[in-house]
Amino acid sequence: MPVTKERALSPLFIKTAPVGFHCDGGGLYLSVRPLKAGDGVARSWIFRYRRHGRLRDLGLGPLSTVTLAAARERARQARQKLLDGVDPIEELIAARTAAAVSAARKMTFEQCAESYIEANRSGWKSVKHADQWKSTLLTYAYRVIGSLPVDVIETVHVMKIIEPIWKTKTETANRVRGRIEKVLDCAKALKLRSGENPARWTGHLDQLLPRRSQVAPVEHHEALRYAELAQFMVELRQLDSISARALEFTILTAARTSDTIGAPPSEIDLDQRLWTVPAGRLKGKKGARKRDHVVPLCDRALEIIGNLSIEGRRYVFASDEGAPLSDMAMLECLRGLRPGLTVHGFRSTFKD
Repeated sequence: MPVTKERALSPLFIKTAPVGFHCDGGGLYLSVRPLKAGDGVARSWIFRYRRHGRLRDLGLGPLSTVTLAAARERARQARQKLLDGVDPIEELIAARTAAAVSAARKMTFEQCAESYIEANRSGWKSVKHADQWKSTLLTYAYRVIGSLPVDVIETVHVMKIIEPIWKTKTETANRVRGRIEKVLDCAKALKLRSGENPARWTGHLDQLLPRRSQVAPVEHHEALRYAELAQFMVELRQLDSISARALEFTILTAARTSDTIGAPPSEIDLDQRLWTVPAGRLKGKKGARKRDHVVPLCDRALEIIGNLSIEGRRYVFASDEGAPLSDMAMLECLRGLRPGLTVHGFRSTFKD
């Protein structure tokens, strides 16, 4: 494109200037370029300078927005920066980068929580677990901190969520607190926030709220008396359903519900009369060292497995669709025989 000789441009000329670079002096140019689509031209201001032997063009804005006087002032400011040893283009890039970082740091709690759930979904044992996360955060947390940037959330916000339900829904409140803590820990790891976690219990919220045992004493699972177990088992064996067989097997092995419904055939060794639950499937304290749980199988337990024809199945106790039984299936079966009891309570009966 042709470049005019250095001379001051006039307001009239810049409106009708032909295609090319038209110099106003001091490194300021009016750039007139033909539009790619259709007729017409684009007119914009350029500040051209040389830095470390390299020719650089700094855009100062379109003529439709930036007047001749404003363009001259912007060019003057750019010359001043160069005089001070500052490259105006590098300064502009740095400013835009800082703005992008600042915008990233404004990720809201809800956005961060959704990201955390998706990142951990595959590692959770149950699809329902992710749904429970979303449900509790939606019900209790999002209305208070959902739209807040994660870097501004403080103890007062967490207390506004937790305190109203701490005495009436203690277990739910603690779950919500723990989930908020995990999301904020994740945000800190991503450098989206700094400082202490306002949802931390030990050494923090435990100084502001009463212990759970003070407001919600531990309620043990209702268990069947040992003397009544024999009659119960007779009644249970009369039921012809997969949930009844799963419940019977669970009682005979003193297992947890999750261990039974999630058991694949590969865990059962009929020849050795053993059921081996891998450490990865066992419930236990976080951080505790776990080992495989090996359960001897009595004659009746072996008979139950033998009658199910488990070869080719994905789960020993599967629904008609091949999926594992619902964690409520055995409980519903139990309610039909002994309302008020829990499946987990049979572990206490076993101890007795």
